[in-house]
Amino acid sequence: MSFSPLIDELIESLRCLPGVGRKSAQRMALQLLERDRQGASNLAQSLLAAVEHVGRCKMCRNHSEAEICPICSSPRRDAHKLCIVETPADVLAVDQSTGYNGLYFVLMGHLSPLDGIGPEALGLPDLFARIHNANTDIAVQEVIIATNPTVEGEATAHFIHEHIKSLPNSEAIAVTRIAHGVPIGGELEYVDSGTLAHAFAGRKAW
Repeated sequence: MSFSPLIDELIESLRCLPGVGRKSAQRMALQLLERDRQGASNLAQSLLAAVEHVGRCKMCRNHSEAEICPICSSPRRDAHKLCIVETPADVLAVDQSTGYNGLYFVLMGHLSPLDGIGPEALGLPDLFARIHNANTDIAVQEVIIATNPTVEGEATAHFIHEHIKSLPNSEAIAVTRIAHGVPIGGELEYVDSGTLAHAFAGRKAW
């Protein structure tokens, strides 16, 4: 069965969402057209407005409608701390779960030479310039590397760490890496070997 050209176009457009296949996109399209046309109209307007007006913060690269996002412009944030994450979703996760009150730098990905993603694509030259050129009042004192515990995330973390340590002012900067290990409530027999190895390597005095 084939739908009209406009419906087929809508279905194909919905397939750009992660994890949405042909059948899921078809159900979404028919739901919007059959039962919630006002919702479909609101969705279309919101998407268009977001695409047109949401850009990147000039300081941290996070999504923002203004040149400087609310986090970077907030006087309540500790400008001496800088947390490096891969995605805007990571900013939300850290802010909601940890009580962290510093600033962020969003890479929008990780190093992946095979995919043509190098340091420039992640904004790393801007990151290193920010760390190196910060004035005395807001100099970065701690860089927290919070990239994901994947092969690419670890490679990205190592690259950033090595470069920061080569900066002239590196002795004044503490570079830390978020810990990876056994989840709270987990049982050792069910924890994968990689996670358990990280937990042992990162053990601390108690």
